[in-house]
Amino acid sequence: MIEIADHTRIVSVAEMQLLEKEADAGGRSYAAMMEQAGTALAEAVQENYILSGDGTVLVLSGPGNNGGDGLVCARHLNDAGYQVRVYLWKRGGTAFKEEQAGSKERKRGSRKKAVPPEDYEGHLGKLVERNVPVHNAEEDEDAVQLRAWLDAADVVVDALLGTGTNRPIEGELASILQQVAEARDSRPLPGRISAEEAGPEARDPETQPPLAVVAVDVPSGLNADSGALDAATVAADMTVTFGCAKAGQFQFPGAGVLGELVVADIGIPTELASDLRTFFLTPEQVAALLPTRSRNSHKGVFGKGMAVVGSVNYPGAAYLSCAAMCRVGAGLVTGAIPQPVWVPVSSALAEPTWILLSHDLGVVNETAAANVTAKLGEYDALLIGCGLGQESATRAFMERLLLRNHRRRPSALPGAYGPSDGQAIEDGQQGSDANASTDSPFGTIRRRDQLPAEGPLLPPTVIDADGLNLLAQLEDWPSLLPADCVLTPHPVEMARLCGLSSAQEVADNRWELARERAAAWQAVVLLKGPYTVIAAPEGELAVLPVATAALATAGTGDILAGAITGLLAQGLSPFQAACLGAWLHGRAGELCEQRIGSAGTIASDLLTILPAAMNELRE
Repeated sequence: MIEIADHTRIVSVAEMQLLEKEADAGGRSYAAMMEQAGTALAEAVQENYILSGDGTVLVLSGPGNNGGDGLVCARHLNDAGYQVRVYLWKRGGTAFKEEQAGSKERKRGSRKKAVPPEDYEGHLGKLVERNVPVHNAEEDEDAVQLRAWLDAADVVVDALLGTGTNRPIEGELASILQQVAEARDSRPLPGRISAEEAGPEARDPETQPPLAVVAVDVPSGLNADSGALDAATVAADMTVTFGCAKAGQFQFPGAGVLGELVVADIGIPTELASDLRTFFLTPEQVAALLPTRSRNSHKGVFGKGMAVVGSVNYPGAAYLSCAAMCRVGAGLVTGAIPQPVWVPVSSALAEPTWILLSHDLGVVNETAAANVTAKLGEYDALLIGCGLGQESATRAFMERLLLRNHRRRPSALPGAYGPSDGQAIEDGQQGSDANASTDSPFGTIRRRDQLPAEGPLLPPTVIDADGLNLLAQLEDWPSLLPADCVLTPHPVEMARLCGLSSAQEVADNRWELARERAAAWQAVVLLKGPYTVIAAPEGELAVLPVATAALATAGTGDILAGAITGLLAQGLSPFQAACLGAWLHGRAGELCEQRIGSAGTIASDLLTILPAAMNELRE
């Protein structure tokens, strides 16, 4: 599997609260965690925003831990020589009064229990002792003071709402955020995105210096579990989150307003988070997966991959997928294609060898399964599906190939081959509950009654595109999957595989759906989309933090499938190959966007960039 670095783990709000509670019980107090969080926040501001002597930081502090973190940050920035201003929104419904700063005698009836009052008030009192200007929103008629401080600020720290608040933003808080948004939009950073649009904004050099927004844990109004956004949310240029990344930071639209994400350590013991199995991919993690390439190697060392792809309507899918297998380093690539496709594809792509398959009017037919089976034993990885088409002849091919060359494995469909219409199962009949497992999230798992495989077992296999559409049409298809298998659906294909009515049902629950189905189907599931997720049967879920419109064009999925297959051929496990392949594919898309532009990128552009993405990792 992939080693999960502590700073890449992703948690829900409830999981983060539990980690903090366990850390506190183990001797790492909430006060100590808040102090370290605020210190890390101040360091992030100092490292990323080098201000002149009169540079000003405005800290917007709200209730709860988030506001406390902001106050600690303000103190450290002040001590470092920054001009700091603190603007207080209400704390637990109690307005701030300067003469009460540091007092422990205030009424506690309306306070949040998450932040001991002496911590918040103590941090506030330290600011007052340092003569840091502090102003209360309730005493700022018509937001005159806020606007003046925003006009003078170089950096705004959004410490108003944290991860535990999901209520709609309205009233005074909405007004505060509106003032910040207007000030920021009048002084934009180059390339900054807003909550409403993803396009870069132009910077007028004649205006004031740009106003940077730094969010504490999440921009106020971002749901830290779902990524949902309040209309009042102000997009950040940098978000500093604490302990672990949060699930909502990797789901859109929230993922689009974070700016740079920094995960700061707050001293939670490593062992408390060791069981967390959701994480985001980093260059360091995927670089460790790159196959080594010794100078005295030969092509056999780097594996052989076969791709059953293409049809008369989709010859380009054969070209793109086979070329991608070559580009990620597979030693030998063979395209198994319908005979009419051979001339155009082989003329464009000289490197692979070819197996010409039996066909009906340019699409593979059932007889072609024997052509593939005869050669399977020579290959280390197999790709099925890109551009095959969905004709009945192709469906028969798919079923024949899987039936003849698969291992015996449990079904993952509810009640598969179980009793129906009240009929009992005879003693000894396959599908009896003696072989059943009840721990599937999709009902009882029963074993399929089948003959031993007639041919060699399939090698590690990637099923993509029409392969998935055909698969969804087969009875009890999960029981036919090869032992080591990667499924690469987009949301519509995932809905078909899951028997759901729409892609929206998939989009509403991408992470858990991918994880549950990977376990049930005993296959790696790579669910495509902005911030692709890769789920392993054992429970790991990797998130690829890449979203680029350069990949939103026909054929890029064929390249992804080919890249994963080429890596499988070189000996990576299905989960490793899916993670590394997705990273290389996503990074190639980003590089194409930088060099060509997202609108002008076509799928074949990625092919020449894939090696550059690999070299970037090796460096």
